[in-house]
Amino acid sequence: MSLFHLRKATLSDKPAIEHVMRESLRGLGRPAYDEQQIASSLQSIAQADAQLIDDGTYFVAVANGEIVACGGWSKRGKLYTGSAASGGEARLLDPQFEAARIRAFFTLPSWSRKGIGRAILEACENEIAAAGFKRIELMAMLSGGEALYAMNGYEAIERTNIVLEDGTPLGTTVMRKQLPSS
Repeated sequence: MSLFHLRKATLSDKPAIEHVMRESLRGLGRPAYDEQQIASSLQSIAQADAQLIDDGTYFVAVANGEIVACGGWSKRGKLYTGSAASGGEARLLDPQFEAARIRAFFTLPSWSRKGIGRAILEACENEIAAAGFKRIELMAMLSGGEALYAMNGYEAIERTNIVLEDGTPLGTTVMRKQLPSS
């Protein structure tokens, strides 16, 4: 029996998703980021992206009636979540030439390391392949996301800093994965 089940997020889930984002940043972000980076992330990153929900590409993991994790994928140009990425594009990507995006994975600290991130990632990868994409790209946070993706076949391409709205730099890693040909 599974401890959780996955379902597609709805707009009514936004408050619960943002709660998971904030708690994840506070609880899991501390080993990788300092207090200023966490505080800035809470303002700039902990915002549910309605476009992902509207596109039907965002999942929530539910346990005991509570959303305990979230994550999804995008067929649009925007690479990472939150208002810090407001310059990102809403245009649709061309699956033949561009990479789909893995986006906005967060888990409540008490639910981390229970296979939820891997389950959401697998659901995303299945949908991405079905949509005709051949590659996946993402911007991984250093607070656990990078390790999850590396364990699932993603290659680190570049360590970089994104600059949050208040000017705070946040270390991240650009990662990619080639999907198997069918």
